[in-house]
Amino acid sequence: MELFLIGVTAFLAAVLTLFSGFGLGTVLMPVFSLFFPVPLAIAATAVVHFANNIFKFGLMAKYTNWIVAVRFGIPAALAAFAGATLLQILDQMPLIGSYSFGESIFKLTVVKTVIGFLIIFFSVFEFLPWSKQLLFPSRWIPFGGAISGFFGGLSGNQGAFRSAILLKIGLPKNAFVATGIVSAILVDASRLIIYGIRVPPDTLSRYQELIIPITIGTVCALCGSFIGKKFLQKITIKIIHDIVTVAMMLIGTALVIGII
Repeated sequence: MELFLIGVTAFLAAVLTLFSGFGLGTVLMPVFSLFFPVPLAIAATAVVHFANNIFKFGLMAKYTNWIVAVRFGIPAALAAFAGATLLQILDQMPLIGSYSFGESIFKLTVVKTVIGFLIIFFSVFEFLPWSKQLLFPSRWIPFGGAISGFFGGLSGNQGAFRSAILLKIGLPKNAFVATGIVSAILVDASRLIIYGIRVPPDTLSRYQELIIPITIGTVCALCGSFIGKKFLQKITIKIIHDIVTVAMMLIGTALVIGII
């Protein structure tokens, strides 16, 4: 069941990311967190996200605005190191507390609380109409890259700030997509380095458990990106967008209160 859910989510999220405003990592990470500890879920999502973006870069590379990509992507990659390091630190912090409900005991951890609140925040950010109307001057490109990269390293949610900045500087649609892909690749590469270096020895076996889910998620995401690029470039499905937003908010809340 977990492999089926991960595969379906990766496929649909990869399709949706091309036209609904969501990013693959934003949707897929909460699903991974249903079955694996949060740091492992974020790392697994990063691998799928990275592979999918390499594939999309092959489709869109010729449209990249390299000046913007460098100004945005380099600060994003550097800040991703800081975000990924903070994630590892939060994972080592002691329990906030615990409570019981019936015969079940729920543990409240710092990392789940932080990531849960971030999922809720970015879900609300995507949901509110005014978030699409934010205006940022072009001089904010490096700063926006740093903010996007930091949250990408910490929680995998890098798309919201990236879109808010890149959409407002006058890039054509294809250039916007391609330039965003380059930035995402740099962030994913940076955070995967930190995730790999700081793997706790006692969780190494859990990383091995992720091989099959990551493979399935990657293949399904690649298929979704191909179909989205080929058939669904200019479609907006608001109902699906809203359903996914609500589901992410519920998962974020479940992380905060210790159910997941």
